[in-house]
Amino acid sequence: MRIRPIAEGDLDELQALARETGVGFTSLPDNRDFLASKIASTVAAFEERTPHDQRLYFFVLEDEANGRLAGCCAIEGQVGREIPFYHYRLGTLAHSSVQLDLHRTIDTLFLSSDHTGDAEVASLFLRPEYRGADRRHQRNGALLSMMRWLFLAEFRDRFPDKVLAEMRGVFDEQGRSPFWECLGSHFFPLDFDEADKLTGLGQKSFIGELMPKFPIYTPFLSEAARACIGQVHEHTRPALAMLKKEGLRWEGYIDIFDGGPTVEAYIDDVRGVRLSRRCRVAVKAGTLDGSPRPRWLAATTGMAGFRAAWLGRGPDAEGVVTLDEAEARRLEVASGDTLRILDTEEEA
Repeated sequence: MRIRPIAEGDLDELQALARETGVGFTSLPDNRDFLASKIASTVAAFEERTPHDQRLYFFVLEDEANGRLAGCCAIEGQVGREIPFYHYRLGTLAHSSVQLDLHRTIDTLFLSSDHTGDAEVASLFLRPEYRGADRRHQRNGALLSMMRWLFLAEFRDRFPDKVLAEMRGVFDEQGRSPFWECLGSHFFPLDFDEADKLTGLGQKSFIGELMPKFPIYTPFLSEAARACIGQVHEHTRPALAMLKKEGLRWEGYIDIFDGGPTVEAYIDDVRGVRLSRRCRVAVKAGTLDGSPRPRWLAATTGMAGFRAAWLGRGPDAEGVVTLDEAEARRLEVASGDTLRILDTEEEA
């Protein structure tokens, strides 16, 4: 299994992935023209033909055994520069009466675009058949999630100070969002799927035009809707756990449609960015023994032809990491090249 940038020939497989993501996965809509434009934007980004703040880096997890795409993930260079990027910010208003000696604090939701200009890690999806505990698939999700920190570390000058990730919110067994049913549905003459699809396609101006500009008092929401604030979809819990381990935290921002949390951090504080380092490559003929549960993640250091994969061993005392022929072929490197590596089990 290896990570590589998406290519023009991946359109059919990408659309198949989009059809499998399910409700609430805003960043990967099932729209062929839009997906083709996403691929074109990624190709331009890796060829460095677009400004840094407009770049989309979209990656796929490739199964070498059959060439199938097992999953995907992405990094947005900056959000909100061209298309507004909205959240609700959870806040508090205090009310008091001196005459009655009463004081109340009430939770509120404010429409916000505070994250404009931040980078975003997004579009993390792994096909169900590539999840699970068997040796071949047990670390695919971690590979998809954590390789982005190696990319951010290696090309740090292309990105701003902060990074965020939007988490899918809670949906019931019928695929309905209690948060949307109680709040968003009253302001948009659309059902959730249609509004979700529009935002995924980048058509977000209607949010600022139709949502109320004044704070929303959360006690007016239903109990079910309040319970959704800052909570994630059951399928999103593993991804959230990995992000928290890297140092991303919820600071009170939620998705305006489903109430899912947005987690964030300063890029330089992210564990995978801080602890990753460069090593020289030595390729040895044959097959080398490796750990049955790989802990070393490696990524190439060139924008063109970027690759990432697990390694069976770490570097020696001189900072040289030895690869066998299969590993070198997977990463497309040779002796004397440089890799950025991360010990994923090293204490921060």
